[in-house]
Amino acid sequence: MMIRVSELEEQGLTVTDPRALEPAFGDPSWRLEALSLQISADGADVLVQGRLAATVPQTCGRCLESFPARVDATVDVRLVPRPATKDNVELGAHDLDVDFYVDDLLDLKRVVETETTLALPMKPLCREDCRGLCPVCGGNRNLVPCACAERAPDPRLAALRDLATRLRP
Repeated sequence: MMIRVSELEEQGLTVTDPRALEPAFGDPSWRLEALSLQISADGADVLVQGRLAATVPQTCGRCLESFPARVDATVDVRLVPRPATKDNVELGAHDLDVDFYVDDLLDLKRVVETETTLALPMKPLCREDCRGLCPVCGGNRNLVPCACAERAPDPRLAALRDLATRLRP
């Protein structure tokens, strides 16, 4: 959904229908389920505020199984016109929530995809009590109880183990 910034009315624009952005994401397996965004002009800047909910396929960081991750994100972004004179613009610490729009056009799909991506967990887990993979046989401990014997410690790390023992009070 492209929005012409110069045509934004004073009261702004409210977008609540996820179908208005279809396809909302570049990856067709991602699904935008709910959306409530308020787009308003602040001089030449544009404020996009609200919430979104999406389902994104992820791979568990412990057991490597795929699962649908639910993303609920708060959107609070200021978009400013891209400077025409420079290709590179240095942003300061106060500019972390700033993005750019080009040629008086705001691509709302890009904003939604960026905010969804930023809301994804760094280490996704299929569930909090995921038991992961067995380090010996590689079996998924969530599916099959593993009876493998503990692996002997790596002898190359013996010096570090001894150091840790000596440093304990």
